[in-house]
Amino acid sequence: MPKIKAILRPVYDWTDKILMVVCKLLLVADVAITTMSVTGRYVSFIPDPAWSEQIVLTLMVYMAVLSATLAIRKRAHIRMTAFDDYMPKKLVKFLDLVSDLAVLALGIIMLVYGIKVCQSPLARFGKYESLPSLSRFWMYLPIPVAGGSMIIFELEQVFLRLEDLFTKEDE
Repeated sequence: MPKIKAILRPVYDWTDKILMVVCKLLLVADVAITTMSVTGRYVSFIPDPAWSEQIVLTLMVYMAVLSATLAIRKRAHIRMTAFDDYMPKKLVKFLDLVSDLAVLALGIIMLVYGIKVCQSPLARFGKYESLPSLSRFWMYLPIPVAGGSMIIFELEQVFLRLEDLFTKEDE
């Protein structure tokens, strides 16, 4: 097991860093487009493109789902821990594992059905209203992307929980 951890840890760290950079770039693009759009309403020589609102919303969806997967890796999601101090530690560890398996199942569902949605005629042939040259595929793509990245990071959490569950307290 330690050899697998030594191999996988850098892969997970690398994936985490790439997703963080992508989220930062999406945020910069979001702020820049919003600034240009709002300023363009009041300053005559700055354009206020009609497509800005839909692109900003799409970028926000990408940021939300990708940052949510980063929170999985850091175990930063909101959790119910009110009763953890009153329950046996092994039971808490087991329930954490069940929780991670449920999130893993959600990631699989998002990946499978997200791919189906991205292949549907609505995604392939539908267009943004304000940007007719852009396919709606890009609007639906965050679903399978989030599912895939949730699977990647949740697998790490499941392995860590299993290791934690089956190791003795004194080790």
